[in-house]
Amino acid sequence: MFSGIIEEIGTIKSITPLADGFRYTIQAKQVLKGTKLGDSISHDGICLTVVSKSFRTYDVEVMKETIQVTALKLWKVGSGINLERALAANQRNGGHQVSGHVDGIGTILNLKQEGIATIVTIEVPESLTKYMIQKGSVAVDGISLTLTDVKKNSFALWIIPHTKLHTTLLTKKSGDPVNIEVDMLAKYVEKLMQK
Repeated sequence: MFSGIIEEIGTIKSITPLADGFRYTIQAKQVLKGTKLGDSISHDGICLTVVSKSFRTYDVEVMKETIQVTALKLWKVGSGINLERALAANQRNGGHQVSGHVDGIGTILNLKQEGIATIVTIEVPESLTKYMIQKGSVAVDGISLTLTDVKKNSFALWIIPHTKLHTTLLTKKSGDPVNIEVDMLAKYVEKLMQK
């Protein structure tokens, strides 16, 4: 479980093909503190397991299924990615509960400056917006954000300067894909109501 509060931006140092996927070597600093083999780290909102580590890098392995259902297919050597370690039980949760299981891919429609904030509009299928409400939570590339303008096939976010500086979201441009995870509480409520 994650909070959606990004700890640092890591860098992809190498990509090695495997029989059924890829091994990614990630350079990082903060998320390596206390991390052991088998620990989970969120990478742009995708929960991946640490399979090896050194002083400044660690490796994760990704199967084809994950590549097909996330925006991970665009990662390349040199790409920056949002990183967050799994929550500890005694840790503050400043965002919202994020599982690291991506529900779908959104596409950035536009970015517009509004005072100190940047308004980001993202297109998503209606199968995702049905779980979104005004002032509710969503994870975009692993970042816990507050929904503002929710429509049938899109939603908007107001990005503050802190988020701009400490995540990769505003390095993206119109047309770029992003990983979307809706608030899991809405999915649980839907399942209970169906019964």
